[in-house]
Amino acid sequence: MAELDVDAELTLCGRLADAARIAVRELFRNGLEADNKRADHASASRAYDPVTEADRAIEAAISADLAEHRPQDGRLGEEGERMTGSSGRTWVIDPIDGTRAFIAGLPTWCVLIALCDETGPLLSVIDQPFTGERFFGLDAPGACGAWFEHGGVRRPIAVRPEADLARAVGTTTDPFLFQGPERSAFEGVRDQARLFRYGLDAYGYAALALGGVHFVMENALQIWDVAALAPVVRGAGGLMTSWTGGSCHDGGHVLASADPALHESLLTRLAPAARPAEVG
Repeated sequence: MAELDVDAELTLCGRLADAARIAVRELFRNGLEADNKRADHASASRAYDPVTEADRAIEAAISADLAEHRPQDGRLGEEGERMTGSSGRTWVIDPIDGTRAFIAGLPTWCVLIALCDETGPLLSVIDQPFTGERFFGLDAPGACGAWFEHGGVRRPIAVRPEADLARAVGTTTDPFLFQGPERSAFEGVRDQARLFRYGLDAYGYAALALGGVHFVMENALQIWDVAALAPVVRGAGGLMTSWTGGSCHDGGHVLASADPALHESLLTRLAPAARPAEVG
């Protein structure tokens, strides 16, 4: 496998995010109807998996750029088929993380783009086209960092450590997604935290990297939900694992924290609800 050209790949991440912004520019808050990807089209919120024209347009724009400029790399997008490359690296794309927020006209959805190899995500971008906020992350051998870009100005960012749960700010996208032992574990953490906020999707992880949020806990995530988050969180000095402390690169239960001591404390609290399959 060729050596990673960090500058070139981060520049490409930015260009791909620019293409996404162009594709979605006229579609947000434009009354788009959503299709339900669940075959039964049930009305219950947990059976509702929406996709819009904006999701498809963004992924198509990113995929077209990669097909032209990185044909040797694989591609895996939430709305498309997996394309296997020859380089040993794969671009993982979530065109709109937070489609429910997008439909509701809330600016907490993000475009997620990550470059991965067999070890996991190497670098990524979390982009919010409406607010113009962009977060770059790097977590590669010998290189680590995270940056916030807005209005053409880019600056390094870092998490704000807090070891005491009673003083920590936490977030999860939807507390009603936790069921059974998960719900009990979540409620135990929520009741001890100083502050808990909801509905942020990937933006919550960006807020952690910026130093506002101290931890994020979620379940039932997919690979495209998490790939772009890890380099930003880790590049900013945070931790991101499964609820067992193992790898979360394939999704599932995810815990991101700004402080090692806080992370260990949370893992202990979440252990009764963690899945053994997520060890390692």
